[in-house]
Amino acid sequence: MMRLNKPVPPRPSKRLLIALAVIILVLGGGVISLRTWYVHNLRPVSSLTTSKYFTVTPGASLHQIAIKLKSAGLVRNARVFETYVRSNELHDKLQAGTYSLGPSMGVEQIVKKMVGGDVAKNLLTILPQKRLDEVKQAFAAAGYSAGQIDQAFDPASYRGHPVLASLPAGASLEGYLYPDSFEKQADTPAIDIVRESLDEMQKYLTQDVINGFGTHSLNVYQGITLASIVAQETDDPTYQPTAAQVFLSRLAGNMALGSDVTAFYASAIAGVKPPNLAIDSPYNTHLYPGLPPGPISNMTKDALNAVAHPATTDYLYFVAGDDGKMHFAHTQAEHEDNIRKYCVKKCPQ
Repeated sequence: MMRLNKPVPPRPSKRLLIALAVIILVLGGGVISLRTWYVHNLRPVSSLTTSKYFTVTPGASLHQIAIKLKSAGLVRNARVFETYVRSNELHDKLQAGTYSLGPSMGVEQIVKKMVGGDVAKNLLTILPQKRLDEVKQAFAAAGYSAGQIDQAFDPASYRGHPVLASLPAGASLEGYLYPDSFEKQADTPAIDIVRESLDEMQKYLTQDVINGFGTHSLNVYQGITLASIVAQETDDPTYQPTAAQVFLSRLAGNMALGSDVTAFYASAIAGVKPPNLAIDSPYNTHLYPGLPPGPISNMTKDALNAVAHPATTDYLYFVAGDDGKMHFAHTQAEHEDNIRKYCVKKCPQ
């Protein structure tokens, strides 16, 4: 009886084996490189032992916290911070509050403080994107009397302060109180905290920023006003330069700014609830051309720099979508299409 030999499978060629080996090495090297990059970005930004106050506002998303930490120079990479928090299933455990953080702290240490709610004590915090009446409420909540608040928020109490050189006669401190956390002891006068806030605003209202305003035919007060609108439209510093570009382009083209947040401000100071986009107020840039009479909130250095140095794009429209992203457009038709696609829930009908 004859036996049939089983067919011998062909041996892979030498070239194929070499190619597979190369692919494995490349993939392995890529994984190692990615891991090295990730671990590197978990480390402290520097060895400096200085500290600063960082506020996690109630309702802030993980992405917003990460972006602000990067902007404050407290983490190396915002995406790595997000990845670390999510991979450890801590994204819903970060607690709102003001923390004392420094560049010598790594991501793990920062997250541990936020999860544990290890907030700094004896502080009064002026939150960003807040109207002056909201800042006053924070002072009242901190125990200051109405008389102390009135004195502290009177521009006449700070005659000669350099940051107020641009403040028009009769104007309030709206837009000039820089958001930060300030140490407050039982006997700290409210006027001292406001002066510290003005000092911070002066620090970021640099000559470079002022020159940038001038490049776009804005005086300092107008630049601060536009920065407050940009800050209200988006607190994400990655979008702010493009938002500023849109508004500057519309101003240059004699187009109405058409900013919803100016109508919201007009409604708030008039006590109108809910906000009315058609409210008849010089602050409503849907109805009145140009900039509103003054700032509509405070702002951070990112918004100031965005107006001074806007993006080099040429958009004329934007909308903040339900996905938390800004969607820009060149034409009204593109803009309306973006609204239909991305802003089903948030956009007023």
